[in-house]
Amino acid sequence: MKPWQDIIPPQDLAVYERAGFGHSGGVGRRAALLIIDTQYRTVGTRPRPILESLDEYPTSCGDIGWTAIGHIARLIPAFRAAGLPILYPHVAPKTRHDGGRFADKLPAITDIPARGYEFVQEVAPTADDILIAKYHPSAFFGTALTSHLIDLGVDTLFVTGCTTSGCVRATVVDAFSLNYRIVVPQECVFDRSAVSHAVNLFDMASKYADVMSLDDAMRALDQMAV
Repeated sequence: MKPWQDIIPPQDLAVYERAGFGHSGGVGRRAALLIIDTQYRTVGTRPRPILESLDEYPTSCGDIGWTAIGHIARLIPAFRAAGLPILYPHVAPKTRHDGGRFADKLPAITDIPARGYEFVQEVAPTADDILIAKYHPSAFFGTALTSHLIDLGVDTLFVTGCTTSGCVRATVVDAFSLNYRIVVPQECVFDRSAVSHAVNLFDMASKYADVMSLDDAMRALDQMAV
């Protein structure tokens, strides 16, 4: 079942189907895994309902994020076993000098302690992975991500992390604009809003990416190795 089926009105679904949106873009020959913003600031230091988790970090998605972390943890070994690259675009610490316009929208982001910027242990990078510090939603904006992907010979991105409506979507749109093929395993992305999560998955699936179950994403990855 697609996450948006009970949220997008039937008439809207009919319009998109009639127009021909939503065809598969397929996968290429070499993939990389992007794990976006899987830091304690986005899930809290332990699984808790989101309203409780917000008392710790105002940017936390709570137990919704922890559920997705468990799914991401299934995907990581598959990439390691295949010898494929894993990259970690992550939010760099924000201060009043570099918070940008997001700090205007959410001033509390400049007060998050250092612990919040640490990677969640269950999906933390190793020495072989590539870290991409970012100050804006897209993992491509103002970073060396494109340069790394060219050097690695990558043509397909598996995009995971958070938030679906923010950094994930911005990264997917930029990747699409750069002609990368994109897979979004739907269980591996998360958002603080269920509605925003579903609507943005629908829009990405319609225009920019192949949104699929984690099991289907694992099978797609296996097929690339054949």
